[in-house]
Amino acid sequence: MTDAPTTATPGTPAPATQTTGPGAGRRGPLALDAGDAARVATFAALIAALGMPGSLALFGNAVPITLQTLGVMLAGTILGAWRGALAVATFLALAAAGLPVLAGGRGGLGAFVGPSAGYLLGFLVGAAVVGWLVDRLRRVTFVGVLVACLVGGIAVVYACGVPVQSVVTGVPLATTAQLSLAFLPGDVLKALAAAAITVGVVRAYPAARRSGRSAGRPMAVGRTAS
Repeated sequence: MTDAPTTATPGTPAPATQTTGPGAGRRGPLALDAGDAARVATFAALIAALGMPGSLALFGNAVPITLQTLGVMLAGTILGAWRGALAVATFLALAAAGLPVLAGGRGGLGAFVGPSAGYLLGFLVGAAVVGWLVDRLRRVTFVGVLVACLVGGIAVVYACGVPVQSVVTGVPLATTAQLSLAFLPGDVLKALAAAAITVGVVRAYPAARRSGRSAGRPMAVGRTAS
């Protein structure tokens, strides 16, 4: 005996079908869930907190030294390119709204037209570059993360910040670049710290780093990491 074929009654909605396959349930590279939003907010707060110790101006430089570059590097290394940049953008939006989240308790739109304006833009681009480079590592190693921080967290930030500082202050570009060398030793130490922290975090909690390239999949930690 065979079952009678089921026919749909006119006006009755067809039963929903469940889609299965390699792409089912996979998050898009720009998707954000509640956990991602919490991470973005946490790192925006971390960058702001790193400005609380204040800032230090050396050799008459109009741009002060701050610990907030470390937070920018960590946002990229741990959150990835898209979410790291979003954390920095959130931090910058708070600063633009007037909250005293910049180093030394500064805030407001004036910071975005002053000598530090290019460096603030560099924070955003630098976090994205750091995250993009770490996203492309097959394994999270100390050396790989360090190179990403040196390129995105230092070279890119300087490339955005130095020319703008030169234009705003009226100091020749070469002189401004020489003045910016005062930042370099501290920034290299921050890059070393960011690499060590990132490897330690990913080793202890692999799910902490969910990049746009491998959203939902924890990244492996290389054995060479120290």
